[in-house]
Amino acid sequence: MSQAVAGDRLSGDRTVLRVLAGEAQSRPPAWMMRQAGRYLPEYREVRARAGSFLDLCYNPDFATEVTLQPIRRFGFEASILFSDILVIPDALGQNVRFVEGEGPRLDAMAGRAEFERLREAGDPAIFTHLEPVFETVRRLRAQLPHETTLLGFCGAPWTVASYMIGGRGTPDLAPARALARHDTALVEALIDRLVTVQTEYLVRQLEAGADAVQIFESHAGALPDARGAGENPGETVGEETVNEVAESALPESASAGSNDRDALTRWSLQPIARMIAGVRARVPGAKIIVFARGSGLDGHARVMPETAADAVGVDWSVDLKALRDRVPATTVTQGNIHPETLIEGGTALDAAVDGVLAATEGLPHIFNLGHGITPQTPIAHVERMLARLRG
Repeated sequence: MSQAVAGDRLSGDRTVLRVLAGEAQSRPPAWMMRQAGRYLPEYREVRARAGSFLDLCYNPDFATEVTLQPIRRFGFEASILFSDILVIPDALGQNVRFVEGEGPRLDAMAGRAEFERLREAGDPAIFTHLEPVFETVRRLRAQLPHETTLLGFCGAPWTVASYMIGGRGTPDLAPARALARHDTALVEALIDRLVTVQTEYLVRQLEAGADAVQIFESHAGALPDARGAGENPGETVGEETVNEVAESALPESASAGSNDRDALTRWSLQPIARMIAGVRARVPGAKIIVFARGSGLDGHARVMPETAADAVGVDWSVDLKALRDRVPATTVTQGNIHPETLIEGGTALDAAVDGVLAATEGLPHIFNLGHGITPQTPIAHVERMLARLRG
């Protein structure tokens, strides 16, 4: 893709792209993580017809429909591809399934034997397997309103690796952290493969029509030096929300890898930086958001300088005003409304919206939650939130 094509994405009336280019808006554009989901009755109807959750992800008819539903209903300024971070291990040949009421289950990668059974990074079968995702992106760009920014996404290498090693979300990601201590070279090889494959995955999403992409580092908070003073929010993968990461800071003795000076940099931010550099080598000017959930005030402040991302997604545990005071005024932020505040609604929700607007006044910001919307969220509360935002 040429520099000209990438640059063209920044012109016109896609306000999310204008913010990603550093342009503050009088009212920030909005979208929600997991905005296509079970809180919507129209989603539940399609989900029932689709079969399994992965069937929904891999069927362009169904995936396009559920991606468009929240745009039709709420008029968000951005639409995010409906898929899941675990399509990557699935494409690599690991057995992935979603258990109703429990979430994702994978055949755990306990050691080298399981790693050797994965597809090599250059295996064309990986992207043949993922072709339905790219077809969904093409259909979405053709059907979305011109002014709506289309976002692609993937998981960060550490987050995806932790699922591949543990076979599920586990307390403190103990299997991944233990394997990183006992066979560091193996985990590094897995991270390297994920960097290569997911760089190509994002490039192909951009080539198919995505305007920008987001990298979800959902498990940053499990790394020992990632925590700030805030709590670590629960994890959302597939359709399930599970609170499985401990809330207290991990001791340095629990560090992933025996000689880490900085586990957040080594296992999270450096691999993400390699992905971003790889994407931009192929798609100059590509706009990329990084959401390092649970990394605390310090971790959030480090995302853009250490990865060269265009924006940092802010989880609900971070004081948004404190972050904005700490980082340069040119920093692009996104998110921070607590999903539970959205469930509560009323004056608490109004105050939260006002707080975000006050903390980001005159600064480049994309309005979002600080984590994915949950199934029990009343639709009327989303409507109230957007009415407050839009004045």
